[in-house]
Amino acid sequence: MVTRRNCTFCGLEIEPGTGKMYIKKDGTIFHFCSSKCQKNLVKLKRVPRRTEWTERYIREK
Repeated sequence: MVTRRNCTFCGLEIEPGTGKMYIKKDGTIFHFCSSKCQKNLVKLKRVPRRTEWTERYIREK
């Protein structure tokens, strides 16, 4: 059975067979729906709660 995952940054559901998996050196696993989400979290080090287009921001407000 294929499991559906949620994007670590924006919170959207990722379809099976799509998306990216990013693993840090400390063993933390991130699942991303797009390169936009990956760049915002890994490269730009943005917080999902403060980024207006994410579901986590919408839930907080």
